[in-house]
Amino acid sequence: MKHIHKRFPQEQIKIFFAAYLRRRMTRKEVEEELGIGKTRFFALLKRYRRDPMAFSVSYHRSTPSKLPNQTSIAIEQGLLFEKELIKNPEIPLTTYNYSALRDRLKEKQGIDVSLTTIIRKAKELDCYRPKRKRTIHDREVLTTAIGALIQHDSSDHQWSPYAPSKWKLITSLDDFSRMLLYADFVSSETTWTHMEAVQDLTQTYGYPLRYYVDQLRVFRFVQGRDSIWRKHILQTDDVDPQWRKMMRILGVDVIYALSAQAKGKIERPYRWLQDRIVRTCALENITTINDARIILKQEVQRYNMRQVHSTTGEIPVIRFAKAKQEGNSLFRPFSIPKPYESVKDIFCLREKRKVNAYHKVSLFNKEIFVPKVPLREDVDIMMAPDTTKEIVDLRFWWNNQLVHTVTYPIKDFPVVHF
Repeated sequence: MKHIHKRFPQEQIKIFFAAYLRRRMTRKEVEEELGIGKTRFFALLKRYRRDPMAFSVSYHRSTPSKLPNQTSIAIEQGLLFEKELIKNPEIPLTTYNYSALRDRLKEKQGIDVSLTTIIRKAKELDCYRPKRKRTIHDREVLTTAIGALIQHDSSDHQWSPYAPSKWKLITSLDDFSRMLLYADFVSSETTWTHMEAVQDLTQTYGYPLRYYVDQLRVFRFVQGRDSIWRKHILQTDDVDPQWRKMMRILGVDVIYALSAQAKGKIERPYRWLQDRIVRTCALENITTINDARIILKQEVQRYNMRQVHSTTGEIPVIRFAKAKQEGNSLFRPFSIPKPYESVKDIFCLREKRKVNAYHKVSLFNKEIFVPKVPLREDVDIMMAPDTTKEIVDLRFWWNNQLVHTVTYPIKDFPVVHF
């Protein structure tokens, strides 16, 4: 059906509304004559009442009806590029992300185009896949304050098709605000990389009430998987891994997810980040982990500061700041627990050794002199690596006192995975 201004002269439309106001025609009769609905009727009536003499239903299109050739080419190139990424079995992408393409065109090329236009173009180029019907999931925020629960996890993917290997993404998310408090790429996932994540988060925001993690060996000793004992001498959780020892010292509780499905809250941000980062890394030919970190930082900022979360209905950083301002926080201020003197005594790998008759201990085939400790006494050794300087500080504790410190190159301990 043609537009109303093409079917009726302006004066005739005015006559219909004048007749309605004088009660010579009903609303239903005017709607039937003009071929419009109730909403359109009252919108036009409002304009007529405002100024009957200047009333008009004609309009001028503010934007061109046809896409500029440059814009059309840019959209086509972006869609076809994504099509090639989806075809590549080595890249963890299975769907198109039209919102990401729209954002990229606006930020990188200054092209402001609607999502509807991109989808219409995608259908023309056979680059369209309808959204899968997902099972209904009643998502809700179970915590009542920031710092009540930190969702901590890692993800292993080919984040860039041009990278020589896969990288691991380690993230920590506040359950109440859904804000990503930590995110970083690492080339290999070790106990130390997860310790660094906790150190960064706690020194920035404070100590949370509890962490929520999976049952990775880094986080939990599980009998039958981690033990070589045939008889059940050691049961699950009878031994604390290094990461768990650190959390006990910090006074932070740990909850373990019993299945992959139980980690859904952190998996959704992972999928969002994965979808955006892989595409951007491919477009910018990213090959190094440091360049990928720049992309990661940009997308984390977008997620925290611009995206309205589907569960909370708020932007994460605003929800986090509001809770903090209202005192709705379970974060404790960062401090060094007694009797320790440095963060190197907390965020470190721990070993226990006995001082021999020569006042030495043997640590991974290296003999180290330890003064001020009686013979045959046990000492606690805190190993705090600095991977940027390729060194490791050894701090020796006996009887709740720091008795000795020494620094070695990391290469002197090849069997330790820092």
